[in-house]
Amino acid sequence: MTAKRKIEVFTAGCPVCDETVKQIREAACPFCDISILDMKDAEVAERARSLGIRSVPAVVIDGSLADCCSGRGVDIEKLKDAGLGKPL
Repeated sequence: MTAKRKIEVFTAGCPVCDETVKQIREAACPFCDISILDMKDAEVAERARSLGIRSVPAVVIDGSLADCCSGRGVDIEKLKDAGLGKPL
């Protein structure tokens, strides 16, 4: 028996997340065990935080956040630099 690669897709149920799930399923092989995890679930959200997930969709492969999914998320300081909290 061949071991399976564990693929976790963290989603919020939005169209962008749904498209990512579709793409992951299309690209997967028979040795990929895919789990779709809903960020609305508190336990899922806590696991996401522990993995460093800052935005969704995000993909974790064999327990590691994929490089393409790291470093994203809202940066309040950059938003302030762009004008957030400042009058026109």
